[in-house]
Amino acid sequence: DSAASILHQQLAVAAAAAIHGRVLAAVGDPITASGLHRAGPEVLAACGVSGPKRRSLFDLADKVLDGTVDFAAIGRLPDEKVEALLTCVHGIGPWTAHMFCMFTLSREDVWPVGDYGVRAGWTLLHGGDELIAPRELLTEGERFRPHRSAAAWYCWRALEGARNAAQPT
Repeated sequence: DSAASILHQQLAVAAAAAIHGRVLAAVGDPITASGLHRAGPEVLAACGVSGPKRRSLFDLADKVLDGTVDFAAIGRLPDEKVEALLTCVHGIGPWTAHMFCMFTLSREDVWPVGDYGVRAGWTLLHGGDELIAPRELLTEGERFRPHRSAAAWYCWRALEGARNAAQPT
């Protein structure tokens, strides 16, 4: 969900999972707008949620409650509209919207060119010396349309494999 996407922004997977688990325990599963407001910012802070992420979560909750963001209808929108809708929330940018489309809406043709892991994985797979620029990666990804989400997944796995291989056993 979008709350989970916010919680996972710019964190290592293990750290994000730990914080997410604490938030679920405090707020309830699934995370709802009313659940966030019942818990309040102090409880989220105690769970390890940073100030900027708390601001984003409460802005999202407010926009859900006032009808600006309608999760009952969002799955019927094209990716571009989902991104426009979500990025009206403070702290949600294209990366979070892309992850929401890929992992919550299970969209098959998302190409998150701003994602470091996708860029680094692509560079690794293609033997580049410098990290590929988002604009260049956007062009390169066209050949994988309409399955760019799978291509992104392979980029992430390539990077993960390289990191695991580099660690001593």
